[in-house]
Amino acid sequence: MNVENSSVQSYRKAPILGVMIVGALIAFLNQTLMNVAVPQIMDHMHVSAATVNWLITIFMLVNGIIIPITAFLMNRFTTRQLYISSMGLFAAGTLICGIAPSFSVLLAGRVVQAAGAGILFPLITNVIFTLFPPERRGFAMGIFGVAMNFAPSVGPTLSGWVLEHHSWRVLFFIVFPIALIDLIVSLFLVKNVTETSRPKLDAIGVILSTIGFGGILYAFSTAGIKGWGSPDVMALLIVGGISLILFVWRQLVVDEPILEFRIFRYPIFTLTTIINILVTMAMFSGMILMPIYMQNIRGFSPLESGLMLLPGGIVMGLMSPITGKLFDKFGAKWLAVVGLAITIVTTYMLTRLQTDTTFVYVVEVYTVRMLGISLVMMPIFTAGLNELALSLNKYGTAMVNTLRMIAGAVGMAFFVTIMTNEGKAHIQNIAAQQHISSTDKVHMAMAIHQGSAMGIQDAFMVATGLTIIAFILAFFIRRTEPKKDTITNRTRTGKKPIADGNLAK
Repeated sequence: MNVENSSVQSYRKAPILGVMIVGALIAFLNQTLMNVAVPQIMDHMHVSAATVNWLITIFMLVNGIIIPITAFLMNRFTTRQLYISSMGLFAAGTLICGIAPSFSVLLAGRVVQAAGAGILFPLITNVIFTLFPPERRGFAMGIFGVAMNFAPSVGPTLSGWVLEHHSWRVLFFIVFPIALIDLIVSLFLVKNVTETSRPKLDAIGVILSTIGFGGILYAFSTAGIKGWGSPDVMALLIVGGISLILFVWRQLVVDEPILEFRIFRYPIFTLTTIINILVTMAMFSGMILMPIYMQNIRGFSPLESGLMLLPGGIVMGLMSPITGKLFDKFGAKWLAVVGLAITIVTTYMLTRLQTDTTFVYVVEVYTVRMLGISLVMMPIFTAGLNELALSLNKYGTAMVNTLRMIAGAVGMAFFVTIMTNEGKAHIQNIAAQQHISSTDKVHMAMAIHQGSAMGIQDAFMVATGLTIIAFILAFFIRRTEPKKDTITNRTRTGKKPIADGNLAK
């Protein structure tokens, strides 16, 4: 049965999409609420910085395990089963975190949370592409972008305000009732809109994927702490890299792969995925470097640092539906070109940050930068998936989300490394040029601030270069129509593939 051509047309799309977007909103909000709460949790739980960092790292690692297998899960289970299960896990994990009597229980709650949240983005994207025809997907994805872009930016500000007046547990008790209500409402409103089958789970592929993606993500997340020369980091990179190579090879030869790498045969999907990776890395440069600059160099509080990020998040949230409408009318190419041009200029302006740069300058530049990024992210993501047949969408969504997750982890470690290494070199040069001794604490502190600021400048210069590469590639984007599925319906016996439109016959 071809769902797109039959029963999907009779569904009321707004209630289904509305419930799912609320779920995504609190899941994305949850990701950034935790960052500001780390110091208070350290004091309350009596754990070290390295230990408490696992609350963030474990969430990323579990996502690294879950997201690559989402295509299999969407083939195996119905929309309703997956959404109710994911929201149920997320709500349960949130409650566990809120009442956790010890750090180990809190960490277990984060694992349960991540298991539920990991599937939401791929699932919702697949539902949107099933419910909406190509000419309306841009607007629907733009509405979804409100949750994806706005919530993470609000998180640090909300978290900072709550923590000034209440315990860190309140953060989870804010999220939990919303998650519970959304779960209850989803029991009545969420319908099955995608096809299911009985695919065989590639257990060896899951193991290789877990070791590969988990090893790479953990290596990059700890490299900033232990250093790239650490034996642990090197071992993780080697084991993770070898496992990923074996995983890719296996996915190309098994009949039912977890991640379908053959979708890179589609040129626009491949092009937009590359741009997506570059822009994600550039975006994370701002998300990781700006709070460091604001708090460590300029001396602002975490709440003030969060307020600096807030206008950019609001702009991205407001622009998402508008960008979606523009995409439906004009396509992705010129939106990406204009957005990347804005991103290049504003990223370069961040290479001018000094120890006395005004708060207003930082807010204005960062906000305009997020405006540029908002013109790029959803349009290129949607344009790439639009080239794929509907039966391939789940594979495209899983692939892009997996690569974006890796790009984010790599980007954060990469830019922190540049900032740290270049900052140290600048500090040494300043101390040598001005003949500052290590005992001269006043002038050495000034040198450290100046050198650290210059390290951040260097990191943003590299981010500018990545954005320029994405800008050049954007000129090759073109509008496409969904092509026939020549991949998932192919058997190893050489039979001809069946086009999507003929599945019901």
